[in-house]
Amino acid sequence: MVENYMEILYDNERLETERLILRKARKDDAPDMLEYAADEDTVRYLDWAGAKTVDEVVTGIIYFHWSKPGVWAIELKETKKCIGAIDIRIEPEHDKTGFGYVLNREYWNKGYMTEVLSAIMRLCFENLDLNRVEAFHYIGNEASGKVMQKCGMTFEGVSVQGVKIKGVFRDVARYGIIKEHWLSLRN
Repeated sequence: MVENYMEILYDNERLETERLILRKARKDDAPDMLEYAADEDTVRYLDWAGAKTVDEVVTGIIYFHWSKPGVWAIELKETKKCIGAIDIRIEPEHDKTGFGYVLNREYWNKGYMTEVLSAIMRLCFENLDLNRVEAFHYIGNEASGKVMQKCGMTFEGVSVQGVKIKGVFRDVARYGIIKEHWLSLRN
C-alpha cells in the first residue's frame, strides 16, 4: 500500500487551483522562498527555523522538497511567484495524513491557504483514498485553525504543552476530518 501512496504522489506533483499552482520547488524559487524563510513573523509558529541566505534555501529545496513526494511549492499563477509551501505526512498503517504549511506574510488573509488545503484534501480523500486528515497549530496562531475550519476540519482539543519548539513548550490545538464527513460537505 505504501508504494501505491508514493506512486499517486509522484503522479500528482503538480496540482492546480483557481489562482495557484502546487508543484515541485525549483532552485530559481530560492529568492522568493527566502522572503518568507527569513521573516521571523512567518516562521514564528513553525518547527523550522527558517533561512537567512539563498544558499540555505537552495539546500532546503534539495534536501526537503526534492527528497520525497508530497511536498509542493505554492506558486501564484498571476505572477509566477512562489509564495509558500505545503507538505503531507502519510501514516499508511492508519490510512491518515497530517500536513504542514507556510505562506509568505504578504499573502496572508487572501484565501490562498484555504484554496491550497482544499486541493490537498481532495487529493488525500479522492486519489489517495485516506480515511483521515489531521493537523494542529500552536496556540497563538489561530489563523491556521481558521483555515482548517474553512476546509471542514473539526477542532478536537488542546494538548497542553504538547510540543517543544525552539526551546518553548507550546500548547497545541488539534483538528481533524474523516473522509465520510468531507464527502458529506461536498454534497
